[in-house]
Amino acid sequence: MFVRNIDKRIKLLFLGIIMILILVVVKVFYIQVFEYNKLNSLAKDLWSRNLEIEADRGLILDRNGNILANNLTTSSLVLVPNQIKNKEYATKKLSEILNVGYDEMKKHVYKKTSIERVHPEGRRLSNKIADKINDLNIEGVYLVKEAKRNYPYKDMLSHTLGYVGIDNQGLSGLELLYDKYLRGNNGSIKYFSDAHGNRLNLTDVYNEPTSGLNISLTIDINIQKSLEREMDNIKDMFNPEMALALVVNPKNGEILGMSSYPDYDPNEYKKYSSEVLSRNLPIWSSYEPGSTFKIMTMASAVNENVIDINKDHFFDSGKVNVDGSVLKCWKSGGHGDQTFLQVLQNSCNPGFVKLGQLLGKEKLFSYINNFGFGEKTGIDLNGEGTGILFPLEKVHNVELATSAFGQGVSVTPIHLVVI
Repeated sequence: MFVRNIDKRIKLLFLGIIMILILVVVKVFYIQVFEYNKLNSLAKDLWSRNLEIEADRGLILDRNGNILANNLTTSSLVLVPNQIKNKEYATKKLSEILNVGYDEMKKHVYKKTSIERVHPEGRRLSNKIADKINDLNIEGVYLVKEAKRNYPYKDMLSHTLGYVGIDNQGLSGLELLYDKYLRGNNGSIKYFSDAHGNRLNLTDVYNEPTSGLNISLTIDINIQKSLEREMDNIKDMFNPEMALALVVNPKNGEILGMSSYPDYDPNEYKKYSSEVLSRNLPIWSSYEPGSTFKIMTMASAVNENVIDINKDHFFDSGKVNVDGSVLKCWKSGGHGDQTFLQVLQNSCNPGFVKLGQLLGKEKLFSYINNFGFGEKTGIDLNGEGTGILFPLEKVHNVELATSAFGQGVSVTPIHLVVI
């Protein structure tokens, strides 16, 4: 009886071992066939290292395909500290070439990390410096190709184009507004190393970067050049603190040229104050439009049929009294009797005071608002201003009179040009 029980146990044990072996074989087969790619990828991630390759930013072009912003190929310094055998020698040589302190460079060379980017001293290196580093032939010291933004026309159109930072990110102007389209997707070189950082004899994996998208502007570089020449003449003649100019297609509102002074060279933007960098005057500054605003008042009066521009007359004595405030015409003694068309032609302030009175503040300011004054035009540039209007409840007789001929209100140049 006892012998039979032992024999039964041996058979059960043997059967159990067989089943375990079958499960092991099935598991190994499953791993080798179905899980191999996944597990191999996870394993590689443990001993792989990535050297990021920066994508080229997309080009910025004028309406005719002329390049306004492109890229130059440069090199940046990347270290793999565990691969550097003689760290003291590497620190000394790199600090000399990059003209940085020994202790500062030592922080990078001795850092306990898999990959160390030497920032900012080792970014966007000139070909001369890159060649000196390459000639050292130090294991663990790498030069990675990177693109540097370049503006071939320098300070021309600077506030509109904007500039990019050390990591090629848009910081101002169109570079900022369209950054997600221009910046592209970075690539990488993947290499393999052991736990000590020593490079393994395995083929590197190259993931090619994807360049950003190009964008085309309505700007015409030839018109822009002419604009800049005239701006230079104005600066030489009058030495102004600031100046601006706009050229717009009157048929569709396309911006053909835009200039703002003081300007800057976006290739060297760090040399300029934040005030100069941020002030794109055609869209930012506001001023009293004066006589250029009068066409809006006249259009409102004609549309409301409060006057017949050719038949109705107005007598200009040279001044008008509104609640004790004397508002004068530019012509001493006035223009005398004139039609309202002549009021417009003569830019006669008292005539426009009369138009404002005929319209009334509610009607005049409804037209001002409907023309979009006090709002942004929506131009695709950051920092656009809105101008300033009187709140309707604060518009009394004097404010109504001055607003009618363009004083007491303020607008941005871009708004007045595109209206």
